[in-house]
Amino acid sequence: MNKRELVEAIADRVGDRKTATEAVNAVVDAIQKAVASGEKVSITGFGAFEMVNKPARTARNPSTGAEINVAESWAPKFRPGSDFKDLVNQGGKKIGKKK
Repeated sequence: MNKRELVEAIADRVGDRKTATEAVNAVVDAIQKAVASGEKVSITGFGAFEMVNKPARTARNPSTGAEINVAESWAPKFRPGSDFKDLVNQGGKKIGKKK
């Protein structure tokens, strides 16, 4: 599913494609800005987005074998929540709430 398909799926529920597009864009933008500023974004049952540090390291060029210094960097990370994992493990079938 790409962004356009996601907007269509949400538009089916809210009834208006313009509103669905604005909602998807607002959610994505809010998550990106929060994670980029170092905040952790947790959506209960869905998962958590956070920024992780990748320290500097030495790697090898696979074709020449030469060592390459890779600079430190930061990357976004997503960890799925337990409800999301359960849904995936059930093959996408709807499951009830945990008790």
